[in-house]
Amino acid sequence: MWKKKIQIDAPYNFDRVLERQALDPLNQIDKKHREIKVPIIVNREKYVVEVRGTGTTEAPAFLLSGKKDENKEEQIKRIAEIFQWNVPLKPVYDHFQQTDLTELFNEHFGTPLVLDFDPFSSLLKSIIHQQLNLSFAFTLTERFVKTFGSQLEDVWFYPDAEKIAELTVEQLRELQFSGRKAEYVIGIARNVTGGELDFSALKQEDEEEIFKNLIKIRGVGPWTIQNFLLFGLGRQNLFPTADIGIQNALKKLYKLEQKPTQEEMERFKQGWEPYLSYASLYLWRSIE
Repeated sequence: MWKKKIQIDAPYNFDRVLERQALDPLNQIDKKHREIKVPIIVNREKYVVEVRGTGTTEAPAFLLSGKKDENKEEQIKRIAEIFQWNVPLKPVYDHFQQTDLTELFNEHFGTPLVLDFDPFSSLLKSIIHQQLNLSFAFTLTERFVKTFGSQLEDVWFYPDAEKIAELTVEQLRELQFSGRKAEYVIGIARNVTGGELDFSALKQEDEEEIFKNLIKIRGVGPWTIQNFLLFGLGRQNLFPTADIGIQNALKKLYKLEQKPTQEEMERFKQGWEPYLSYASLYLWRSIE
């Protein structure tokens, strides 16, 4: 058993993090004790790290603990990456004080961009969530993970690529996947097991290169790639204009009679760069 105390630069609102993570029924969260148990994979080994918030938004601090001592430093490094503890939020907050999103950034002050727990599962989740409302998207993902995934210390891990590559379309159809979506999920897993898709290599590439690599994969379109770049890799300047949630949030923000057009969205986002990912996150938060 190991423990580690972490302090980071303010602002950082861990309670907002838990609020958003609680939307996913797979996540193990204790809001009262400000804890989340995080499933991570380091060097192909599975670990569970408990993250407890012990500080405040103005003085953020955390206590990390895990039961498996091997790769301890790598475990800590991965947790820091997931929760984006090395990305200062003050410059982001200051940037948006001169924009139409000022009120949102004040309301959700200190809300960080938090990554999905694993890049492979992030891409799978984006595929599963395509063209579904958020509630059923999470339900379908939960069925998928609890049917084919695994548990460690009562925490769920997504099934690995080898397991998914052996599934049939019919097995996923039984969970209420569409036939096409089932094919996409199995196809991505086979791309991983066949060596065509390497997430370690992807992390080192620029966004244009990642886009070129992923767009070739059946079922992976621009919306999926943008979401993967944002929540899988933590890139800071993504604005998925095709996302229904973003469109609804902009409709609400600007009091529009209908969803904004592509041209309107391009106009709205002027001045939000180079932090479009945070604009996206705070717009989602405004309607969640």
